[in-house]
Amino acid sequence: MKGLDRIVDRIEAELDEKDQVREVALKSTRAIVRAAGAAIRGMHRGEDVSKALEDAREETRRLRSLLADHPDLWHGGSVEGALQEVTEAAIVHSLLKDEPLPTPEDLRVTSAAYLLGLADGVGELRRFVLDRMRDGEIEAAARYLQLMEDIFDALLRFDHPNAIVPLRHKQDVARGLLERTRGELAVAAHGTALERRLRELTKKL
Repeated sequence: MKGLDRIVDRIEAELDEKDQVREVALKSTRAIVRAAGAAIRGMHRGEDVSKALEDAREETRRLRSLLADHPDLWHGGSVEGALQEVTEAAIVHSLLKDEPLPTPEDLRVTSAAYLLGLADGVGELRRFVLDRMRDGEIEAAARYLQLMEDIFDALLRFDHPNAIVPLRHKQDVARGLLERTRGELAVAAHGTALERRLRELTKKL
């Protein structure tokens, strides 16, 4: 059949190249997830995580360059998951430092990955609320709760179908975390106020 071999040879070469790029991309996504995870864990321990964050962001830049000619891979599941992780880590770090949030362009991530990473940040902030509550730092816990509220309010602006951005489930999760955290902080604040009042009364006896 005239021309068939030439056509098939070209398609085979294209697919072989894509397969090789995909393998490199998978290694890159694992490196991003590891670095972002290390940054999040370090933040909870109060460590300097600037190197881990920079490693994650640099690997993201390399990944975007690698997949410049393969948009289908760039928007694929494993890559999107890694982009969410680096977004979450960068956003949480900025909030802890009271710095302006990085933009999707700063992080070289898609808008969808940015929103999903932002939503995941609610769960990490809840952990900071609980940590401060355990230490009796109710005002600090309340500040983290307010950040959770601000993120949730921003997420509610998006009511797009999952085919555009699969955000609805994360919105529901964030709502549940927020409601639970509000209740727990209210109980802790009441307990702290009661303890303070009892100490005052004891001093007067």
